[in-house]
Amino acid sequence: MTVSLINTPVLKTPRLVLRAPDLRDFDAYAAFFAAPRSEFVGGRIDRARAWRLFGHHVGHWALRGFGSFAMQPKDGGDALGLLMAWQPEGYPEREIGWVIFSDAAEGKGYAREAARAVLAHVFGTLGWTTAVSYIAPGNARSIVLAERLGAVHDPEAVRPDDDPVVIYRHSPTARAA
Repeated sequence: MTVSLINTPVLKTPRLVLRAPDLRDFDAYAAFFAAPRSEFVGGRIDRARAWRLFGHHVGHWALRGFGSFAMQPKDGGDALGLLMAWQPEGYPEREIGWVIFSDAAEGKGYAREAARAVLAHVFGTLGWTTAVSYIAPGNARSIVLAERLGAVHDPEAVRPDDDPVVIYRHSPTARAA
């Protein structure tokens, strides 16, 4: 039996379906966190810890009414990554974040395509007036993506738990490149 969240939005882009994460996404999620590519989002962790973090993404929908979207190819197949629109406990602001699970899906514009759709959703449907992206200082690809989405560096923004992150601010009027 596959259990899924009800009443969560499903967003569609030219190549992707964005939906709430569910159990079919966990293996790719756990593999991502077992791999070196997870270095900028908490580093390598074991499957049991990945399970607990994955539950955090799923449960966020029930607790806050918004949350992470699994990026699934429109023609089917496994999730390519997550696009987060969330505010976990301890985050001073709502965040837009992203992870691409595998090297094979990297560099194809999936995160950008998904982020544009999610930004339109949070600013339009949900009525957010701002959001941030908390990015590890060495994560050059994510910094470039934030800038391409029209976000601007905000050195005055409050960091979650004083984490050493670079903060980019998104606004409804930003122009994506």
